[in-house]
Amino acid sequence: MEFNSIQDQINSAERFEEIIFDLEEEIKGLLCAERLTFYKRDSNGTEIVSWYGADLEEEIRLPLSPTSIAGYVAMSKRSVKIDDVYDPEELAAVHPKLRFDYSYDQESGYVTRAMLVVPIAHKDTLLGVMQVINHIGIESFSAEDISHAESVADLIAQRFRYEFKATVGPYDYLLKNKKLTLDQLEEMEQLAVERDLSISSLLQTECAITHDEIGQSFEQYYQVPFFKYNPDLELDTAILDQLNKGYLAQNFWLPLAYSQDKAIVLIDDPNDAERIMEIQNVLTAQSYEFLVGTQDDILRFLGFIEEPIISEPEMDLDDLIAKLESKAQEALDGDQDVVSIDQTNPEEGVVVQLVNRIIYDAVAMNASDIHVEPSKGRLSGTVHMRVDGVCRVVLEVPNRHVRAVVSRIKVLSRLDIAERRKPQDGKLAVRMGGRPLELRIATLPTICGESVVMRILAQGDALPYDKLGFSKRNYEMIDTSLAHPHGLVLVVGPTGSGKTTTLHGLLGYLNTPERKILTAEDPVEITQPGMSQVQVQPKIGYTFAIALRAFLRCDPDIILIGEMRDHETASMGVEASLTGHLVFSTLHTNSAPETVVRLLDMGLDPLNFADALVCVVAQRLMRTLCKNCKEEYTPTQDEFDRLANLYGLEYYPELNIDLTKLKLMRAVGCEECGTTGYRGRCGVHEVLVNSKELSALIAANTPAKIIRELAVKEGMRTVQQDGVIKVFEGLSSLDQLRKVCGD
Repeated sequence: MEFNSIQDQINSAERFEEIIFDLEEEIKGLLCAERLTFYKRDSNGTEIVSWYGADLEEEIRLPLSPTSIAGYVAMSKRSVKIDDVYDPEELAAVHPKLRFDYSYDQESGYVTRAMLVVPIAHKDTLLGVMQVINHIGIESFSAEDISHAESVADLIAQRFRYEFKATVGPYDYLLKNKKLTLDQLEEMEQLAVERDLSISSLLQTECAITHDEIGQSFEQYYQVPFFKYNPDLELDTAILDQLNKGYLAQNFWLPLAYSQDKAIVLIDDPNDAERIMEIQNVLTAQSYEFLVGTQDDILRFLGFIEEPIISEPEMDLDDLIAKLESKAQEALDGDQDVVSIDQTNPEEGVVVQLVNRIIYDAVAMNASDIHVEPSKGRLSGTVHMRVDGVCRVVLEVPNRHVRAVVSRIKVLSRLDIAERRKPQDGKLAVRMGGRPLELRIATLPTICGESVVMRILAQGDALPYDKLGFSKRNYEMIDTSLAHPHGLVLVVGPTGSGKTTTLHGLLGYLNTPERKILTAEDPVEITQPGMSQVQVQPKIGYTFAIALRAFLRCDPDIILIGEMRDHETASMGVEASLTGHLVFSTLHTNSAPETVVRLLDMGLDPLNFADALVCVVAQRLMRTLCKNCKEEYTPTQDEFDRLANLYGLEYYPELNIDLTKLKLMRAVGCEECGTTGYRGRCGVHEVLVNSKELSALIAANTPAKIIRELAVKEGMRTVQQDGVIKVFEGLSSLDQLRKVCGD
């Protein structure tokens, strides 16, 4: 009857604290005990703290160690029954180092004899400990008492685990916060088995879960602090060697700090009681502090996973290819069957150096993408790099070595090197010049073999607003637009036209302590202090629209939505701009007037959109002449006439150009620009600023042609016209203008 009553009270209560006083007497009556104490696991995970006990005069803190009976139960998560706490042989039979602290008995005059201590745990996660002292009537607690005590502890753990903020699995926090779906988690669990990788690493590469989010999830579940890899942390190598790094790596734990007084241990599963006991047998210390970390981070500390460091190799690309060929020929001379086209070892030192050199040269050349492509038959494979928007061949790789190069890249980005039939995506993090560098990897099976593309993600500070290359007219028009307290500002253009750079330049100009700025991006490429930046994760349903809805509850002044991909996001952006927020976003369109029509075609309300729109900045990127080798020349009359016609004969006089004194610049080619004559790119823009007349056209759903005509009349100059200005200024050439804008 007593157990049923206890069960009813626990199930009906909202909080444990509400019933603990009445519950104490019933639990003591059920177990025939004189005293009862509840301990709760401390937030640091290293101690248990007395939470309730009618006889407690002050807080008691006990480390998770055999230095106390309750601390040992918390550490091992095993129930312990002691008939005589003063019998050292009985204590040693439980654990060689188990001790009973009799100082309380000495101070209070109370005599402790028998003790029963059971863990309060949910799904292997320790939440606390329940301790009862001295059985009434007989000298010790019975097996039935142990069973009753464990049942009560289980009830408390099940019912009140949320008071401890515990979750039911290592990744439950991610599921509850909709950062991950159950289907995705199950898929990653299966993939981890197939690829022999950790789930946490796959969540980062496949599901865009951040390392810190995994840490939060681990902390909620294991109830101990999360500790991530720190390359600057100096470990005691003597201890690691003594313990055997191979053993530590196999069991996924290591001592971060160790002395006879205390051992601080990093482990991937602090709930594994057997491993905890084994660690305490291996490391003899008075107390233990356990921290949780990912398996990959533990292996990084032990040196089994290294973040590649890209430094300038001693040999250039051609020399490395020659060395590869030499090694292959040596092997062929020794045994005709040793080397085949596909069998070069991806871990071969020369292959490693070659891949490092490719990445190093790409960064040095300011390339945005690296393409490694196989060829058919005996033709050489190629390595292309996209520099200033143009692909160029930088290396030819004998076809028999291409697979090794691709495999090395796949090894670095943790992809399945055995899978060559399906496309794969991943990430590669390296350090170059002491700074982190991230590359996105995409493989593609082709009829000639597997190719790979490495996108070098831009990282760094935002470009200042006045360094974005706006003409004086466009700068003034944008400056006026940014003074609006609310409304919609759009930056548009094709993929790779520098929209993100421009957006962050504008935001950087507005980023002051008086303004709250929230951004939702995919991915976050440029970070700025003073702004709250969020990376959306469409794979788990965290879209721009959902992020925007959340932003509106966070009292922002300025909002950046990475892209208006659909009607929902666009309409919410318009609504936000009409309710007192300055909203920035992008769109993949070719011109400012076309942007207006595209959004109306999405189904936006024309009147609301007309009221919300502040301005549209359309842009392209045009290659600029190499400053080192460009040369001045006098243009022919034909060239001048073509430029004047491209600008428009009606508007050309406003440039005030004297033909007799006009000098243009042309490409020559030198070592610095790779003999191309061009180095870097500049933006060419058109800025449409909304007005009463334009608003009327937008509200009437007018065609883009009529909107363009009015916008030009009111002061807008097209991308083509802006390009002509930059040719006259000597930044680029007529040839590049034609490539950007056509004839």
